[in-house]
Amino acid sequence: MWPKKHLTDLLGNEHPIIQAPMAGSTTVELVAAVCNAGGIGSMGYSETPTETIREDAEKIRKLTDKPFNLNFFAHDTPVSKPDVVESARERLKPFYSEVGLSEVPQDVTKPLLTFTEERLELLLDIKPPLVSFHFGLPESNAIDSLKEAGCRILCSATTTAEAIALERSGVDIVVAQGWEAGGHRGSLDVNHEDHGVGTMALVPQIVDAVNIPVVAAGGIADGRGVAAAFMLGACGVQMGTAFLSCPEANVSNVHLEAIRNARDDDTRLTKAFSGRPARARKNDYIESIAAHRLPLPDFPTMYTLSNPLKEASDDTLDFRFLLYGQAAALNREMPAAELVQTLVTEAQNLL
Repeated sequence: MWPKKHLTDLLGNEHPIIQAPMAGSTTVELVAAVCNAGGIGSMGYSETPTETIREDAEKIRKLTDKPFNLNFFAHDTPVSKPDVVESARERLKPFYSEVGLSEVPQDVTKPLLTFTEERLELLLDIKPPLVSFHFGLPESNAIDSLKEAGCRILCSATTTAEAIALERSGVDIVVAQGWEAGGHRGSLDVNHEDHGVGTMALVPQIVDAVNIPVVAAGGIADGRGVAAAFMLGACGVQMGTAFLSCPEANVSNVHLEAIRNARDDDTRLTKAFSGRPARARKNDYIESIAAHRLPLPDFPTMYTLSNPLKEASDDTLDFRFLLYGQAAALNREMPAAELVQTLVTEAQNLL
């Protein structure tokens, strides 16, 4: 059925299509629908309380008996840089005035959105079939413990060097995330938002460099992209933006309307909201911050300064952090199970 079955044989599912973990936009209903259709559904977590993650896993298991993925951030602790914070506060003052806010917050403390010992203990208890990481990996003992518990480990790489490092760290599957992908880049080292490698160049180089399954991600929106990924040597794809148009996704009307009107050139990589490069729809705020090319507070500290702007912007696009990739214009609005089957039919006809 598929020209390479390394991924499906390893994960025990039917189709080599992973619905990307998109914190805040994914729901247990979306995950279960993708899993029941033969793909791999993924829940993305950042600030989610541990008990909520446990409840989600229980709900997913009630809705499907297929393998699913739980995703977590794994990044360095933000470094306190008072001068950088003060510089950012000064640059944001005009934007605060524009939306009627009186003062930029002084307190920039933010809960750490990374992988904790508490989360590890939870995963060792609930034992999800797959656990994936973004921005890097937790300590090696955590990876070893998860694998001993029967969890398969996935992690994003944005360069060949990162993929090689992940393989050496014991990862089972590398997700080769190209420049086109929506949302946060999974770079182990934070690149400037103007630098990156496209999916078509990245995937075959990673395939040649590692001996574990490679999943292609970034700019894949239909069966043509799925088939192309196999031609590049990947054994599966991870797709995020394509699933944002499914009714099971948790997407605001403003976000969905932006996707409906998307163009290939209407997004850019930006640190303006979170402090790490993320592909989002362009707006005046993003462009202004990019023009200065000055340091911003580390992820996730920058959220404390940008969140009030988002909350005050109501239904306008001026200060919204609308994450989607460069292929959003190809999106189709249909239930997740129907989308998976459509992708499978299109790709297999081409292959």
